[in-house]
Amino acid sequence: MTLQTPTPFPSPESPQEQVTFDRKELGALTRLYGQFVSAGEWRDYGISFLREAAVFSVFRRFAESPLYRIEKRPKLRDKQGLYSVVGMDGYILRRGNDLGQVLRVLEKKLIRAVE
Repeated sequence: MTLQTPTPFPSPESPQEQVTFDRKELGALTRLYGQFVSAGEWRDYGISFLREAAVFSVFRRFAESPLYRIEKRPKLRDKQGLYSVVGMDGYILRRGNDLGQVLRVLEKKLIRAVE
């Protein structure tokens, strides 16, 4: 029988750092999500809080890959912008430091001609 040292729990002094959305950002994201749900475009979403990024993914159906990912990456704040909208194919549609301006690329897709 071998003795193994127990793995210690993380101490409160050194918590695992995660990037998260604050209340204002979540409000803007869920407002946009609600508009697309009422239009019948989106049906599900997922939120991931990772070490380097927070990701809000939207889906047409649950079993599919996300249509869009709205990412928050604090390390890119001074270089390319804190927020980005990434399409299904992996291309970045828009970047910037203002979430409202970045989300406008998706709001344009909501506007349609009424016949």
